[in-house]
Amino acid sequence: MILSMGGFAIEDLILKILSETIPISQILVYVGFLGTTLLTVVSKVKQISILRINIYGNKLFLTRTFADMIGAVLFIIAISLMPLSTVSSILQTTPLFVTLGAFLLFKERVGWRRWGAALIGFFGVLLILKPDAGSLNTQSLIALLGVAFIALRDIITRKLKSDIHSITVSLYAFILTAVGGIICMPFFKSFVNLTFTQWLLVLASTLVGCISYLLLVLATRQGDVSVISPFRYTRLIFTLILAILILEERPDILTLSGVAIIVASGYYTLWREKVRGLQSLA
Repeated sequence: MILSMGGFAIEDLILKILSETIPISQILVYVGFLGTTLLTVVSKVKQISILRINIYGNKLFLTRTFADMIGAVLFIIAISLMPLSTVSSILQTTPLFVTLGAFLLFKERVGWRRWGAALIGFFGVLLILKPDAGSLNTQSLIALLGVAFIALRDIITRKLKSDIHSITVSLYAFILTAVGGIICMPFFKSFVNLTFTQWLLVLASTLVGCISYLLLVLATRQGDVSVISPFRYTRLIFTLILAILILEERPDILTLSGVAIIVASGYYTLWREKVRGLQSLA
């Protein structure tokens, strides 16, 4: 999980740099296509049949894949519009969205303590976003909606059957990333010719993204959720360091306070889930 989060932080940095000169739709198409090609080669080398399962008959798999696509599109758009440190801070609300999603979709019991932690966590989000006159701007809503779909992806990942290989899960995610880019084409500028440096950045982003995504799927599916989930917050540490050193971003005191509140409430939520799990076994 730590390696995955570090990789995603590097990928976010590269995407932020690329988004300044390349349309978002083009980034999505190129990264999706290159990632699909790379993982297809890996599946062939490892002799993994990506068509071994009935993909289209598996509603959970389809829902997860489309949620992942929408989340990726919205997240990259948010990265292009907002400071990287701010987007990464908002992403830390994923465990809180997971709690809400588990309650709404799978009727999981959520006690007042976890609801309280969720509310406190969203107060931390408000400190980061600093909405004017009590209203959130479009950029903030895009980021929050992206996190909601990422949380939906994570919830469903836990429910997937074990016979669906992790590489298959990752491969279809990149296929839909390319599809998402194609869908977004009418809303962004026309594709541009990439320089040699830009091609290197796209290739680096794809390679790091594929490895990080595969590590995330492996950690989520095979690890104890209560143990691995807190390590998601290492992504924020990596991202803040990169944003400060390379992008010269300077998060203010309100942003840092909001981050601290979100992380604390997220840790408490995960701890309560662990306690509930132990109580159910008693």
